[in-house]
Amino acid sequence: MVDVDGTWRFTALTGADVAGLGQHTPWLTFDGDGQVYGLAGVNRVRGTWTAQDDTITFGPVVSTLMAGPPEATAAERAVLALLGSTLTVTAPESDRRRVTSPDGGTAELVRDDVAGQA
Repeated sequence: MVDVDGTWRFTALTGADVAGLGQHTPWLTFDGDGQVYGLAGVNRVRGTWTAQDDTITFGPVVSTLMAGPPEATAAERAVLALLGSTLTVTAPESDRRRVTSPDGGTAELVRDDVAGQA
């Protein structure tokens, strides 16, 4: 089973440039109880997740509804698109994950247990 427990910061994202987003850099925290929460770019998100083999499936995800800068809004759209599908997860390194959606969307994440405190 894929190990994603903890906090992960997005370092690359199909359809959005996450470099230079500063406080708007997306991150997600997966807890062992099947809860996920984080920042999609502008808004906070919360939902549920399950893992089986090398896939993660998200349950309903809710978010706040604030406006933000265009770059962060683009990143948020890409993150929310990923959270709406079943993702295949690979682990090129112990502290990195690559996720791919069925439609070809991808994201690179790095373990960052400090990101959740931002």
